[in-house]
Amino acid sequence: MKVVAINILNSHGEFAMSTEFLQIQNDLKDAINEVTWGDEKLFKINPISKGNGVTPIRNLFINKLVPKDWLKEVRMALAKGMNPGPIDAVKNTSAGLFAVEWETGNISSSHRALNKIAVGIIQKEIIGGFLILPVREFSKYLTDRVGNYEELAPYFPLYENLKLEGTLGVISITFDELDVNSPIINKGFDGNAKKL
Repeated sequence: MKVVAINILNSHGEFAMSTEFLQIQNDLKDAINEVTWGDEKLFKINPISKGNGVTPIRNLFINKLVPKDWLKEVRMALAKGMNPGPIDAVKNTSAGLFAVEWETGNISSSHRALNKIAVGIIQKEIIGGFLILPVREFSKYLTDRVGNYEELAPYFPLYENLKLEGTLGVISITFDELDVNSPIINKGFDGNAKKL
């Protein structure tokens, strides 16, 4: 799988300039690049409109992070008054916890994820976080209406104008190749993920 872009929307404080934050970015890029499907070295997707699931892709990514000292599915409340929910992956740093969410829901879910990370930084529950989501060209082969980078990007100025003591970013991703012979990625049964 390929990283298209890493967008740092907000970056203030010592942690933002640290080697630990640079290592986090490297961990995430490496884990994304290591996610394969239908091939030993590449991520090949069968180009069926709305035909492939997203949760198995997220799980492959998280499993690539675990050997890099990340904790998977950590249950924590990033905002006061919010019930604790699982964060896809979290890493302990000298400045605090860093969170990563991989988008598996619709664009509303993408907004909630970024809001949750931003509030978590404001309330000092975490030192930073990234949301990972597909570009539109990739998302059209995934679960119907899954959040995509182009839909979210117009809202980036909101996050860029926050004064966060930490780091907040979005990573856009895409497939390596289209391949009609690649196995279909299993879908769930909830919401827009219902099987064809």
